[in-house]
Amino acid sequence: MRIVEDTARFVLNRAAAAKAFRALRHRVDALVRDHYRELLSARNIEGDSGKKNLAKPYANGVSDLLSANLKRCEEALRVIEEYGRVLSPETVSEAQAIRFEVYRWEKRLCR
Repeated sequence: MRIVEDTARFVLNRAAAAKAFRALRHRVDALVRDHYRELLSARNIEGDSGKKNLAKPYANGVSDLLSANLKRCEEALRVIEEYGRVLSPETVSEAQAIRFEVYRWEKRLCR
């Protein structure tokens, strides 16, 4: 979300989008803050199969960077939503609401 926020702010000069993504970041933080230590202890840095992925350049520059990071936001929120059903059911509706807000901003920013 920080990449989208900063792209909206510094590259696209879209203050409303930057402000919205900052607020969304804070809402996500509020959702997971109580579980931070648990999530941190579950991180397996050495055994993470995704750590050796080599990043490819964005063929269409900022447009691709923005699209890719919006998709990452949506996917991450979906993970929070789904695992929330098991670990923290009270967070599910807020995670879903944030995800749909990201969808709305994606339509505005990626036309």
